[in-house]
Amino acid sequence: MFRRKLTALDYHDPDGFDCSDETQFRNCIVWLEDQKIRHYKIEDRGNLRNIPSSDWPKAFHQYLQDLNCPFGSEERKESVDWLLGLAVRYEYGDNVEKYKNCQPLASGNSEKAVDPLVNLDSNSPDFKAGVTALANILKVQRHDDYLVMLKAIRILIQERLSPEAITKANQSKEGVPVSLEKHILGFDTGDATLNEAAQILRLLHIEELRELQTKINEAIVAVQAIIADPKTDHRLGKVGR
Repeated sequence: MFRRKLTALDYHDPDGFDCSDETQFRNCIVWLEDQKIRHYKIEDRGNLRNIPSSDWPKAFHQYLQDLNCPFGSEERKESVDWLLGLAVRYEYGDNVEKYKNCQPLASGNSEKAVDPLVNLDSNSPDFKAGVTALANILKVQRHDDYLVMLKAIRILIQERLSPEAITKANQSKEGVPVSLEKHILGFDTGDATLNEAAQILRLLHIEELRELQTKINEAIVAVQAIIADPKTDHRLGKVGR
């Protein structure tokens, strides 16, 4: 699962790398730090380079924390994939002139629009690691179905992070003048100031209830949309379970 990225990084044995092999795994992490990521100063890499040490897992755990990796040391495949992705980004940053003129591979049917989900393997560890990382960054609730989680991420980005949504959120809302005399409180506290404060609190409460009702309606519409959209398995060529 890591062959493509390891090949891009010129790793000595991309085809033979076995993440479950402890020695290969530790050697790969040290190689990434020494050759590609270079987060630590050379003199600070001693604990990570001490591969036979029983304290190496602690050093690796600290390394992930120092890099702000969204995965823990117990999530081995996900953390390795994340580190490889980071190394690829650094590799490109160090060789911008070399890679900026690279042309994409020609497609025999490039003019025809293709659904990007058709050839997407939702069971791929690379796909799961990428979706999980996005969900952690955007604080999206995890779901057993990674395609559902990806759809939630897409909706969040479209509704909250699009240029239009950001512009709308930055716009200040101007209040509408309200005459308190037109709104009956329904009880009397015996103090005019307290009566006025109670009227204001009631109006604010009503406004909050309206916003809550709007969100409930949006949630109902979203659930109905999911129920009405049957799960499609493109690999089987059929709709439904």
